[in-house]
Amino acid sequence: MATLDSLKQALRQEVKATPSFSKQLLSDTEYSAGFNILVPGSEWPTYQNFIIPQLNQLLAPLFNSRVHISALEIGPDPKSLLGNLPGSLRQKVKEYTAFEPNSLFARKLEGWIETESPFCCLGAPPNIYQAPFVLQDNMGSDTNTDTMNETKAYDIILFCHSMYGMKPKHRFIKQALRMLVKRPHGGMVVVFHRDGALRLDGLVCSQTASFPDGVVSVADDDKTLDCFTPFVAGFTMQDVDVDKAIRVCWRKVCRSLGRREETYLDQLLFSSPNVMIAFNQHATTLPELVAHVPLVEGDKVIKNPEARLHCPAAIVRPTEIRHVQQCVRWALKYKVNLTVVGGSHSGHCLWPNVVSVDMSAFDQVHILTAGDDGIKSDSLVVAETGCKTGDIISKAMVAGLTVPLGARPSVGAGLWLQGGIGHLARLHGLACDAIIGAVVVSVESNQVLCVGNVPRQHWPVGAVCPEDQEDLLWGIKGAGTNFGIVISVTFKAYQAPAYCIRNWVIPMSDSLEAPLRLSNFNRLVASELPRNISADAYLYSEEDQLHLGVTIFESSTSKLTFETPMSIGPILGPEDSLKTVNSIGLFDTEMYMSRMHGGHAAGKTSSFKRCLFLKTIGAVNVANTLVAAVETRPSSLCYLHLLQGGGAVSDLTAEATAFGCRKWDFACVITGVWPREQDGTEAAQDAVRWVYNVAAKLLPLSSGSYGADLGPDPRDAALAESAFGPNQSRLARLKRSFDPCNVLAYACPLPKAPMNQKLVILITGESCAGKDYCASIWVSMVTASTNKSFTARAVSISDATKRDYAAATGTDLNRLLLDRAYKEHHRPALTAFFDSQVKQQPQLPEDHFLNVVDSAADVDVLLITGMRDEAPVATLSHLIPNSRLLDIRVTANDETRRARRECHGDKNKDNKDSNDTGSSVTALDYRPSLIFNNDSTGHGAVKSFGERYLLPFVHENLQRLANMVSHVTDFPRPGIDFRHVLGISQQPGGLTDIPAKRKSRSTTSYFTSLRITHPNLLYTHHNA
Repeated sequence: MATLDSLKQALRQEVKATPSFSKQLLSDTEYSAGFNILVPGSEWPTYQNFIIPQLNQLLAPLFNSRVHISALEIGPDPKSLLGNLPGSLRQKVKEYTAFEPNSLFARKLEGWIETESPFCCLGAPPNIYQAPFVLQDNMGSDTNTDTMNETKAYDIILFCHSMYGMKPKHRFIKQALRMLVKRPHGGMVVVFHRDGALRLDGLVCSQTASFPDGVVSVADDDKTLDCFTPFVAGFTMQDVDVDKAIRVCWRKVCRSLGRREETYLDQLLFSSPNVMIAFNQHATTLPELVAHVPLVEGDKVIKNPEARLHCPAAIVRPTEIRHVQQCVRWALKYKVNLTVVGGSHSGHCLWPNVVSVDMSAFDQVHILTAGDDGIKSDSLVVAETGCKTGDIISKAMVAGLTVPLGARPSVGAGLWLQGGIGHLARLHGLACDAIIGAVVVSVESNQVLCVGNVPRQHWPVGAVCPEDQEDLLWGIKGAGTNFGIVISVTFKAYQAPAYCIRNWVIPMSDSLEAPLRLSNFNRLVASELPRNISADAYLYSEEDQLHLGVTIFESSTSKLTFETPMSIGPILGPEDSLKTVNSIGLFDTEMYMSRMHGGHAAGKTSSFKRCLFLKTIGAVNVANTLVAAVETRPSSLCYLHLLQGGGAVSDLTAEATAFGCRKWDFACVITGVWPREQDGTEAAQDAVRWVYNVAAKLLPLSSGSYGADLGPDPRDAALAESAFGPNQSRLARLKRSFDPCNVLAYACPLPKAPMNQKLVILITGESCAGKDYCASIWVSMVTASTNKSFTARAVSISDATKRDYAAATGTDLNRLLLDRAYKEHHRPALTAFFDSQVKQQPQLPEDHFLNVVDSAADVDVLLITGMRDEAPVATLSHLIPNSRLLDIRVTANDETRRARRECHGDKNKDNKDSNDTGSSVTALDYRPSLIFNNDSTGHGAVKSFGERYLLPFVHENLQRLANMVSHVTDFPRPGIDFRHVLGISQQPGGLTDIPAKRKSRSTTSYFTSLRITHPNLLYTHHNA
């Protein structure tokens, strides 16, 4: 499927092929016509599934940390993007400015803001300039500098639609950066872009996200295409006759590049991938880093075709450990990320507008044999992470040793640290299983750490052994790209074997024969092999015929001659070839490199891979899925590679290392291949899409996926969830501990760790008691008091009902969310609507609650308003057993509530509190966790209550004490004593903080906080 960017290039190429005629920019009407084909129509799912959720997730912490927001939108078109934020965020916008050069859109934007009131709390009328956002040095002498508002500072500046017409783009972003507020935490510039890679001249982003699955559809008729193609190309021709002729050519281009689907033959489909890039005020600080750390000289050779298309902010090449430390120090100081380049086989070793750390200067391999320098037993190999697999094997072979690494000589440290499946895996285990020690630069403290067994002579000067080294070494053995920048690893070495390689290529008559062949190979060949022999299989097509390729690798440290196992001949027949090689020669024996499709070696092709683990390939559903995958390949070069597992791989338990997928017989490598000259083209994209489609079909049949390939691409998310078996939660906690600032954000994705003391607070109370007002203040207090180490958010559970009601009745949703008088007018109807929903869906209140909690999974303290249940903790606590749930009832007397209701324009003095969102639970003697009387004016009493009763939950001393409490499985249960659970006095410094806390607040208040925060402590408090 062609992208919009490739379509644009093709349309422009048509103009270059014609005689020279002048082009002209689109008129406002022409631009509007093209825009209306895309955004309100087929591209709207991209907004719903990517742009709006990303904007919400990105801006929520910024908005919640400030009392009011000043916003600037550049090119919002007819509606503000910020207008899609939840009402709780929009109401923080006190100042709104927009530059919209299209006069039609500018007028629509003004009218939309006036009638819809998306920013109901503006302190002044919005400033909407019918003008482009221009560079200051491009302004003429008669330009009104006040119009540019160049002295105004903004909290958020948003480039809304691909920075249309802005060149060079990096200069516009730099100008926007200069317009951010200068307060300690600064502001944010956000860019949404759909037109290919952005080259931004060294600007460093603070966050980025991608949406590769965007698709737009265009009606295949001349009138629509004549509006659409000029919008994509960005111009029309001045000469009328030439313009008509060009449009005829452009229609043909559209129809040749657009894809049609059987269900929509009258539509042309184009791929429209989108990216979001966010910059903080430190985006221009790269010179500070490169003044101390060398840059890569010349063009860095990158193996992965995806990574080659990315435009990093810079690639630095540290030559000393202190250079790596300077990279980490810089990233922590300016709250930006780093990627690491080892063998460069990863698609995310380079990432757009992120600094990459090339480790190639760390290329030493040291062999330590038994008896050398205090080495008492096993021989060791110490390899720096700039080494390639071939370097290590070559150096080890000189000493008669080897390490069970991968099958390709150019693969680097990313493989060893995340698994490493090679031909010795059945005999000795994975590459990560052979790791017994490592030297790491911490991305939390910037210290040099030695973990595990690192020979003393290879300790860097100043290195320390951390107290939690066992956790770090455990994480490095299978997920090691996530927790620090690894400088070197120490491997246990083994005696180098010789190998006998046998190959079979079996043409198959049809797709019915293939499952039978796979079943026989699995049952009668692979399952009968001893551990020193492994079998690989290949499913591929050549000359339109399906083939099964088989390679059997036999290793031995004693035999000089090899014989074909007796069980193989009757099944596979006589081998096509036999070869005896050493560990270096082994690299050249892979069938896909030397035989399939004429061989994929010498850089003739590029590939994209994802790998899933299969327990059996002989099962009918698995075999049929594999065969169907090859039959639907987008090109003849794509294939499936099945590597045998079992043996030593499955000897370890899933929890023994971070690599948690142990019980599998074959690793299925789904390999999309295309000619190298087609990198970045539709052919490459089709191959990638095929890989993901096959992976999605195999995932339910698999026992997990291989994390070494996975990255920040959202299509990897489902695979990443199955990559580490039962180790997900432990890895999530380690990620939060060892990389709390997410410096290594683009490594294999790990789940976000829930807070050990996740806190959900339900804000209940009668209408006009001030629940939302109190919640917003308490959120700001939590964030400010912890210096943003805790995140907090307030959400309304009633918003879901209001959205459903508005959709069903045509009611104005914005007013329903933000206009109190309007909401109160509709409250009886809302209540009746919700009651009717609950009659049809009795579990709806619980579903609403879980949806709200799940949508805030990344938040430490969640405050939920809109609750009217009389006993919400009793009703809902069982739904979130791993979180602490409490409720605060906000009260106010009738006079106060009446005054507030009238202040908001509600004239109905008899308005009684009614339940439009909660369940019908009543509790005669129910007492909420806390009660706050909100009769006072101003925020003094609200803050005082928060300081006394809420901030203790997030105090660092409390968290330290809570972390000292041992986890007890299946708690509470019989047989657990006070000493088993608490044990604080036995922890270093365990009692130090308690006396200090007693001085600042009562013992009861403090331990109430502690028991509510930690579920184990809730039980011990009652028994104490």
